[in-house]
Amino acid sequence: MEYLVVPALGEGIEKITGVTPLFEQFDLCDKNLLDEFFSNYQGITSIIHFAAFKSVGESVQYPTRYYRNNLVSLINLIEAMETHEIPNLVFSSSCTVYGQPGKLPVTEESPIQDAFSPYGNTKQISEEIIGDFFKTNTALQAISLRYFNPIGAHPSAEIGELPLGVPDNLVPFITQTAAGVRDYLRVFGDDYDTPDGSCIRDYLHVVDLARAHVVAISRLLDRKNRENYEIFNLGTGKGSSVFEMIASFEKISGKKLNSKVVERRPGDIAQVWADTQRANEILGWKAAYSVDEALQSAWKWEQKYRERNLS
Repeated sequence: MEYLVVPALGEGIEKITGVTPLFEQFDLCDKNLLDEFFSNYQGITSIIHFAAFKSVGESVQYPTRYYRNNLVSLINLIEAMETHEIPNLVFSSSCTVYGQPGKLPVTEESPIQDAFSPYGNTKQISEEIIGDFFKTNTALQAISLRYFNPIGAHPSAEIGELPLGVPDNLVPFITQTAAGVRDYLRVFGDDYDTPDGSCIRDYLHVVDLARAHVVAISRLLDRKNRENYEIFNLGTGKGSSVFEMIASFEKISGKKLNSKVVERRPGDIAQVWADTQRANEILGWKAAYSVDEALQSAWKWEQKYRERNLS
């Protein structure tokens, strides 16, 4: 497993917000380091937990690595929250908890199917851990946000998605192919039970995703939550196929993509998209950006990054 710390990320945040972020890097699976961190930084009231491995395909290949990292880090964190009296947690969950739903769109009450990958299973188990822990520790409260498929970059192109090696996600694979970094775009299967045979996902602009976290943290700080542990879907409520995403990118960029259909990827489901009514009405959040706008921002980021690193 490779790790990447991008110094320019802090610079991008500073340019956008005017605030220089404090950054410390350590392994959350090391409980002593985690306790030391919270002892050094008193007065923290809220945590957003993103610290998980997230590749569906890689989790199939290295399942124990995913279980150890994603679950041990979470257990250590919530125990530390209790010890250091940090009351609020927003957890980065995933639509993978639904497996392949029998009915679409999926609501937060849809049955949890068997996970298609170890990654998806770690998210299911993580939600169960949070539910069990927070329901018995009433001084603490949590929200799990079930992401569908985040894409795009900040409109300024100061922050964007920079995967290591060959991208595991569709949109950076698209933009890297358009930029000439990849010879062709791999489409993992065209024989799914969908209208055009390719997988369908609910693609959500990352800026909308970020806004949802601000809303969720505010909800907990203001004690507007109705239960000690709440769960919300984050999506647009609309599914797009891989082939539709390729066509959309070609339209907004004016570039023809070289693509090739290859075998299905282990762990992928055929289709999923969100029912967002609960997030819209109870959380008070709604996606504002279209798929085209998200793709435009991703392409702007890719171009700026390549120009910056070639100059």
